[in-house]
Amino acid sequence: MGEFNRGTMRDSQPLPPGRWRMAQRWNDLLLAHWPVPASSLAHLIPSGLQLDTYQGSAWVGILPFWMDRIRIRNMAMLPGGRSFPDLSLRTYVVEERTGTQGVVCLSLDSANLLAGAAGRAFYRLPYHWAEMYLKQKTEREFAFYSRRRFSARPVVFKALYRGLGPSKRLLEAGSGSLEYFLMERHFLFSTNRAGQPIRANLHHASWDLEEAEAEIEQNDLAEAVGIKLPEQEPVLHYSRRLAVYVWPAELVRPAMVARPVTAVATPTG
Repeated sequence: MGEFNRGTMRDSQPLPPGRWRMAQRWNDLLLAHWPVPASSLAHLIPSGLQLDTYQGSAWVGILPFWMDRIRIRNMAMLPGGRSFPDLSLRTYVVEERTGTQGVVCLSLDSANLLAGAAGRAFYRLPYHWAEMYLKQKTEREFAFYSRRRFSARPVVFKALYRGLGPSKRLLEAGSGSLEYFLMERHFLFSTNRAGQPIRANLHHASWDLEEAEAEIEQNDLAEAVGIKLPEQEPVLHYSRRLAVYVWPAELVRPAMVARPVTAVATPTG
């Protein structure tokens, strides 16, 4: 996968300085989102960040998809990395100091052990190795299954989903819409070994979203990290593919905190 062509990107975000570290393409994504109270997620968010909300709620997303065209700069292709399924549980945050909006991955599951190891090594992402499959049943209908390996208790996600094609509503969704809130995220946040927040720039074209339907037969992902999803149907979208470039992680600078200055007494007389 080549470098970005600066003249053809639809994304209005400028390219970050320096060079990207990892490139990949996400394919046939289901994007299922639930509103949850921010208080139920606050303990999972790194310091220096706060939950971003839309219409008073934080949002939890589950994204099953398959990945290909994986490349780490200056490294050979990962063994078994031609294509494999992946599964993300995520939420949305804002950096306290700058107001920068981004994503925190609460858990990730991958069928490729080495890809998960790379995500942990480069970005400190909470990857798990899982038995997974994604079967295409029709052009836009997919069966997805994931069961986490070596887990103390079963963590399974199983769903059948289908894309329904673009709609006028989604084509017109812009700033202020739920879709814009969920999708226009250009930073990935995590923590380093010392527990300090880090972030990596994400760069991609605008999402091509479709309406979607899904039957989620089993979903243990949220419960595995201590989140209770509401008893309601999720907001669903489908996306055919998205090329993503990820820059190296950098330390999030702490918020500037005013400190009292001790006055030094000057002797008199």
